[in-house]
Amino acid sequence: MPIMLSESAVNEIKGIIKNQQLPEQETKLRVAVKGGGCSGFSYMLELTEDPAGEQDEVSDCNGIKILCDMRSYLYVNGTEIDFKNDNLVGKGFVFKNPNATSTCGCGSSFHA
Repeated sequence: MPIMLSESAVNEIKGIIKNQQLPEQETKLRVAVKGGGCSGFSYMLELTEDPAGEQDEVSDCNGIKILCDMRSYLYVNGTEIDFKNDNLVGKGFVFKNPNATSTCGCGSSFHA
């Protein structure tokens, strides 16, 4: 299952690309997982102009190209990335990961 982006996440990413004056067609979203965080693994998001590598899973969601290395993809396939802009809690990307057996309170790390 591919990594998916909600409409609000797509809008936020496109806004960041525009505000940072990055080349729209060449800029991709790299999604990765690294060890650490409250629950064992942390999510990483990065905008990059680098081409996809041999070991990258590549998908497209509403005009945003998504790159994910194969090791990370094992943990995040099927994940929906949303963007919340809540005046009380703040704003940021939220991950709905079907592979996570538990998550931390902040939602930025998980255990698989």
